[in-house]
Amino acid sequence: MDTARKPYTRDAAAVRAWRLVREPFTARTWRRVAYALLAVPVGLVSLPVALLGGRRAGRWQRGLVRRFLGVELPGSSRGALHALLSLPPNLVVAVVTLYGWSVVPMNIGWPLRGGDPATAWGGPTLAGAWAFHAVVGGVGFLLLMPWLGRALGALQLRLATALLARP
Repeated sequence: MDTARKPYTRDAAAVRAWRLVREPFTARTWRRVAYALLAVPVGLVSLPVALLGGRRAGRWQRGLVRRFLGVELPGSSRGALHALLSLPPNLVVAVVTLYGWSVVPMNIGWPLRGGDPATAWGGPTLAGAWAFHAVVGGVGFLLLMPWLGRALGALQLRLATALLARP
């Protein structure tokens, strides 16, 4: 029996753990965040433009998908339909994205927010409360938000593909 390990083989669990830790710092994650935040204003501007007969609305929305989600959608003239139907889900995605990413610095800098550490989670000491908030709220959300953004981005992409791509 050969017990020698092959060079450059990695443990699958270590690869998954590294991917989990690395994901918040990738460009792909931040492009999804940018799309989540820009989809609402672009949709709001595209809606009246499309209703007035402009074909630019669909181009703007397809360009946003291409630039930030990396998918090329063939053109169609359903920019108004996409702007109207995608506005509510895009608004929810933007709120979840803004809140989720704001929790990270808010909890890492917990002592700057003020408050009584005796009644805070992790208290009664300042060090305990800060550690709890930094680990659970700061690092926890830092690791969670890219994966939540990936799921929400997939929903947005599915909606954009269904409404903006030619049938």
